[in-house]
Amino acid sequence: MQQDDAFSKDFDAKLARRVLRYLKPYQAITVLVLVAALLLAVLQPLFGLLQRHAIDCYLVQTPGVRCEALNNTPEALFNALLLLAAAYLGLKLFEFGLRYGFTYALSWIGQHVLYDIRSDLFSKLQRLHLGYYDKNPVGRLITRVTSDVDAINMFITNGLAALVTSTFLILAYMIIMISLDWRLALISFTVLPVLFWVTAFFRRHLRDAYRNTRIRQAIVNTQLNENITGMLTVQLFNREGRNQVKFDLANRAFLRSLIDSVKWFSLFMPTVQLLAQVAVGAVLYYAGNQILVGAGVTLGTLVAFIGWVTQLFQPIQDLADVLNNLQAAMASSERIFGVLDTEEEIKDPERPHKLEGFRGQVDLEGVWFAYDTSVTATTPDSDERWTLRGIDLHIRPGESVALVGATGAGKTSIISLVSRFYDVQRGAVKVDGHDVRAYAQHDLRKHIGVVLQDVFLFAGTIESNLRLGDESIPLERIVQACKYVGVHDFIMSLPDGYKSEVRERGATLSTGQKQLLAFARALIQNPDILLVLDEATASVDTETELQIQEALTKVMAGRTSIIIAHRLSTIEHCDRIVVMRKGRVVEQGSHLELLARGGYYSKLYQLQYAGQGASLASD
Repeated sequence: MQQDDAFSKDFDAKLARRVLRYLKPYQAITVLVLVAALLLAVLQPLFGLLQRHAIDCYLVQTPGVRCEALNNTPEALFNALLLLAAAYLGLKLFEFGLRYGFTYALSWIGQHVLYDIRSDLFSKLQRLHLGYYDKNPVGRLITRVTSDVDAINMFITNGLAALVTSTFLILAYMIIMISLDWRLALISFTVLPVLFWVTAFFRRHLRDAYRNTRIRQAIVNTQLNENITGMLTVQLFNREGRNQVKFDLANRAFLRSLIDSVKWFSLFMPTVQLLAQVAVGAVLYYAGNQILVGAGVTLGTLVAFIGWVTQLFQPIQDLADVLNNLQAAMASSERIFGVLDTEEEIKDPERPHKLEGFRGQVDLEGVWFAYDTSVTATTPDSDERWTLRGIDLHIRPGESVALVGATGAGKTSIISLVSRFYDVQRGAVKVDGHDVRAYAQHDLRKHIGVVLQDVFLFAGTIESNLRLGDESIPLERIVQACKYVGVHDFIMSLPDGYKSEVRERGATLSTGQKQLLAFARALIQNPDILLVLDEATASVDTETELQIQEALTKVMAGRTSIIIAHRLSTIEHCDRIVVMRKGRVVEQGSHLELLARGGYYSKLYQLQYAGQGASLASD
């Protein structure tokens, strides 16, 4: 269970105000909704009054009841009843139109609030630094944007509507009942204390059941996401059976929590209805005795009270449901605002430095860096959590530099710092003489092209993946770049050429094809600094490797290039090779200079080409 999956409070006024703040753009419609709710509440008791009037004045003609003067002829009574029925039907039609408008307007508000919250969440997730995603599973974040937002929408469209209408209805019924016959009203209200106790009892159990359900749902979502995204590994290592058992355990726990909530809700509904019938029985007994002895209670009053008592318990029951919806909304809003309130550790400065005449010079000056956010500039140098330790590295404009070293030496961290996916704890990373923190992230990154080993392709066409949503890029430029890196012929061999559909993550393409597309994509963006991460030529055949190497050489021409490599043969042509070990630079120079020096790089090179296989991590 994750900490933020639990509820901290039943109700939080601050969270409620933040949720209701989303109604501000829709104030006018909200006011109309409140007016409609008030009118609906006033209308409901009127139907009982019309029924009472029809019985006491026209059907039974109870003595002592004030009625309009009529000839006691069948025709006159029939016409009066017809007029009353028409008024009754007219009110029902008015109620129908009013309720339709109320329901539609409230749902319209709820859907727009849902849209606004989801938009804010997605925008926030776009701005959060990569370190946030290192700590938060994708399944939990998807739950925030889907299920949690839906819970708030349910509260606004159902819970808030019931809260307003039920409150107005209860007041309307109580006022009309007390004003008509205070004795019958008090008898009707005798079961209310029991109802409130029952409601509190069931609400507590429903709240606990719902909390458990939300937690179990998040676990199921997380496991489902992991299993789908890692399907290749699942099938490769025959994990289907074990993953099925693991998912079944989580799914069964989710099922049990749902059944538990259904159990309490199933008990709650008939209990409230039973109490309502107890109240009806008490009214029927007392009013019946009063009618028999002629003590002032009329048959019409009895019929009206029976209807009002039954109807009174419905909004009270709805209020209990509102409390459950409110608690669910509080839980969801707590998690949603937890995301929205997450500090954006990578922020643009208030007055960013303008990138003009970009040259592509990169300098790392005394850089100390750790992925653990608890590590600060005052953390001792001996702390093992440091990933980079006092790195000084200066790369000239247009120079190609390769980073080599064991896994965990800090190579990829340098790439991430240059792109400003993370910030250093000590020292500075500079581009063109200015700290990267002085630039706007968008301005900095549009000058940087990245080619990953695991190329990510979005669902869509090849063309859309190459232009990355930038419609200002002409197709001619895309075709030229693809020809330059040698992937144009492959694209044209597809049925629809550049319009060919690419499945999610490029599932229908080979590793080499995706790598070439990545080089073309980087070239289309025309970056001044090229970053190639973690051996872009890994896991491909020799012919494709040569093609990728040729494409890499072309793309690097005239650009500042930083390449991470494990196979040393791929970086022999680089201007400089920087050798890293345990977060420090231990050697740097050209390929031949480092071999002649006979140091760490020479040892790595000999291990690779002596047929023993390079095991960098073992050193």
